[in-house]
Amino acid sequence: MPLLALTVLGHDRPGIIAGTTGALAELGLNIEDSTMTLLRGHFAMMLITNGSADAATVEEALAGLTEDGSLSVSVREVPPEAGTPAGASYLLSVHGGDRPGIVSSLAAEVAGVGGNITDLTTRLAGDLYVLVAEVDLPATADPATLTESLRRVADDLGVEVSLLPLESDDL
Repeated sequence: MPLLALTVLGHDRPGIIAGTTGALAELGLNIEDSTMTLLRGHFAMMLITNGSADAATVEEALAGLTEDGSLSVSVREVPPEAGTPAGASYLLSVHGGDRPGIVSSLAAEVAGVGGNITDLTTRLAGDLYVLVAEVDLPATADPATLTESLRRVADDLGVEVSLLPLESDDL
């Protein structure tokens, strides 16, 4: 059975989640992973589903959501994910004055040690910029060394940063 990746993007309104997930349930699709959020009045949803329906059938079933032009829906088949290397999960948090380059600079440091950002949220509250990310580090990465490199970059950006281990109960 194929895994399907779905994205639904557009102007927020009541019923988007109900309409999308209802159509998927009618097709017998199981939602295995999802993330949904509201960004400045725009709704964004990504789902991974498992079941026997193909991408074209799912797009057809969701066509009613896009009729008024305020939403777009994309569906594509994705391969099953291979196992991830053993390592540990961390919480990366950043706060400070907003400016371009915060996400890219800190993400580059994580990627430089083979780390993978598995969830990322940012918010701008007035002049305060806040970033919270879940980061998986490979067993070969040294968290103390990464923390020091993140602090150097953060100092250059004028923000505060922390990298703390996550226990499986925290996830």
